[in-house]
Amino acid sequence: MDDSAEYRHVKRRRYITVALSVALTTVLCVGYVVADIFDLLPGVLTLQEVEHITAKTPGNAVPAATVVGGLDASKTVDAAAAKALISQFETAASDFGDEYAIAIADAAGNVVAEHALDKSYTPASTMKTLTAYAVATTLDMGETLDTQTYLEQREDGTSRLVLKGNGDMLLGAGASDSSHINGRAGLGTLAANTAQALRQRGITSVTLVYDDSLFGNDRWPSGIAELDSNHVYYAPTSSMAVDGGRNWNGADPADPDMFSTYPALSTQPAREAAQVFAQRLAEHGIAVNSSVEQGTVPEGTSPIAAVRSASLNEIMAFMLRHSDNSLAEEFGRLLALHLGADNSPTGAVRSVEQVLVQQGISTEGLIMLNCSGLSEESKLTARTLLEVQQRNLTSGVGAAAAEGLSVVGFVGTAANRLNDDNEAGLIRVKTGSLGDATSMTGNVSRHNGGALSFAVIVNNPDDFEAAKSAIDTFVAALPKL
Repeated sequence: MDDSAEYRHVKRRRYITVALSVALTTVLCVGYVVADIFDLLPGVLTLQEVEHITAKTPGNAVPAATVVGGLDASKTVDAAAAKALISQFETAASDFGDEYAIAIADAAGNVVAEHALDKSYTPASTMKTLTAYAVATTLDMGETLDTQTYLEQREDGTSRLVLKGNGDMLLGAGASDSSHINGRAGLGTLAANTAQALRQRGITSVTLVYDDSLFGNDRWPSGIAELDSNHVYYAPTSSMAVDGGRNWNGADPADPDMFSTYPALSTQPAREAAQVFAQRLAEHGIAVNSSVEQGTVPEGTSPIAAVRSASLNEIMAFMLRHSDNSLAEEFGRLLALHLGADNSPTGAVRSVEQVLVQQGISTEGLIMLNCSGLSEESKLTARTLLEVQQRNLTSGVGAAAAEGLSVVGFVGTAANRLNDDNEAGLIRVKTGSLGDATSMTGNVSRHNGGALSFAVIVNNPDDFEAAKSAIDTFVAALPKL
């Protein structure tokens, strides 16, 4: 063969090689796109319906009072008028008893009228304002709590999948729901993403365990078990739970963020969340071998899938507006972990108290058995409640502790406690209620552009409804001061 013939032969082989390479690359690209469309490989393409966020249908409108401008903390409160309000409460107290504390302070924190300001009483759920403030001034409230899956492929050829919780007790049982706090991260979505990652590795069956080690072994704060024998007010602090452990028995509310009843709560929320996850895995074609047991994440591994909760700020708002004891106790535990304190309910209480002292909040007379106030043995003074609310009014770093307060007449546990329509939207509060205690604390936008804080606690009332009515009448008059 002469040189020219050999050159033509080499050139022809190069053309053929290039053509085959282009054809093969095209086939691979088209194949990947098709697999992506049918969700067999990761990517942005899909045939599944894309979720579109829509605005919620508004409820019944309540006309709000005139919007108040920026806070002027220098505006004083008429002391005589404030004392007159407290005198009216004292008169009403003849119907329910004399075990109460009540106080009003201006936006700068000056107490202008009070009764038994420094006497300790059982505060019920107004104790949550202390926990909320301590957490909001310490943690990054923009953070989220991821729920993750980890894969361990063993030498015997079996695959072990670990579901790890990092504190999200508001998981959804289905797809992640971006329009709500409760269910923002869904176990259905986590299962779908995990199943996809497993199929890419050729895995169609796993042994499933769940890692619930985040909060150690002590999950029951002092005082709660005695008051919650029917398990309707507290689910043990857990690394994960579906809807806070609530069991609606098929009567789930239409809006997962809005409800006012107390269904039975799980005593093993992490285990039940793992069982729901196993069901979702099966629905996505991954068989789960044997029962779901506890385990831990293998060292040196990274998650193969994860879903993300709402922000801590949003979860705190949910906690305050529903007076959710489980979430209040969890916030205390997260604070303890952040501060390096003992990983226990006692460590949580001590951490809250530590931050309050550091922030200059009075803790004289404070007996804090737990972080939620679900104990008749917990005590505090109206002064402590006032000082927390004054910080909420004026301290930017603690703003998250105020944003979730119930708005009288609009949202939360005080939505139906509006005595005067002219005050709608001006009063932000935390309510409290136990068998022998009713209380309220909060801050108020005044008609003159100023603001104030208040606290009222009634213990052992002879007539519980009369005590609540007196509190409502007192609070309704505050914006006029």
